[in-house]
Amino acid sequence: MDSLRNYKLEDIFEEIARRSTCSTKPKKDIILVGPPGSGKGTQAPRIKDELCLCHLATGDLLRNAVAKGTEIGKEAKGIMARGELVPDQMVVDLIDDALKMPECERGVLLDGFPRTIPQAEALDEMFERKGKKVDHVVEFKTDDDILVERISGRRVHKASGRSYHVKFNPPKTEGVDDATGEPLIQRPDDNEDVLRNRLDSYHSQTTPILDYYKKHNVLTTINAMQGIDEVYADIGKDIF
Repeated sequence: MDSLRNYKLEDIFEEIARRSTCSTKPKKDIILVGPPGSGKGTQAPRIKDELCLCHLATGDLLRNAVAKGTEIGKEAKGIMARGELVPDQMVVDLIDDALKMPECERGVLLDGFPRTIPQAEALDEMFERKGKKVDHVVEFKTDDDILVERISGRRVHKASGRSYHVKFNPPKTEGVDDATGEPLIQRPDDNEDVLRNRLDSYHSQTTPILDYYKKHNVLTTINAMQGIDEVYADIGKDIF
């Protein structure tokens, strides 16, 4: 309770009101699937806020575990230092740990995992042990050629993961995050050559999981080439 003394009274009441509103929302576990630049990073914060979910990006989970020096983080650091891929089970264990956080009580929004059928199966097994299941998988269907323009213009707020685009979704002030005023960055791999390689990997490795989830009757396909609000509205028809 002592920690509450560090917060303003209005902030505490605001959090109570938020939790009260969240208690009326359905509990859901959702996976976003789509190639880089398809709009997952733009839509994820809106879905998260609408349904009061926690947003878990596996890359961030790994980096945080390494930075904090957790047991998994130490093991992952050694693996990555050798240039090897982190085992699927290690990523599933990171997600499992994250689900214990209070903010994940109402469900999780997964972005960037699973990317293969073995990963999807491992995630399902973990969820089953926790008495949970994947409720929705949203595919962001795109045109590869148009993604090049999207990627080259993408700008990101590093701390939060909020995503902007210089043309399609510009910040209120050029070059800075709307919420914090901190500078936006362009990721080093946001260029055409890197994108083409990532698209090849996506189509060969990740696309097969769409059939996997289709067989489980949880797949929704969205035309991600629409405007941001139109994409969000289409997602809402199926999962809100």
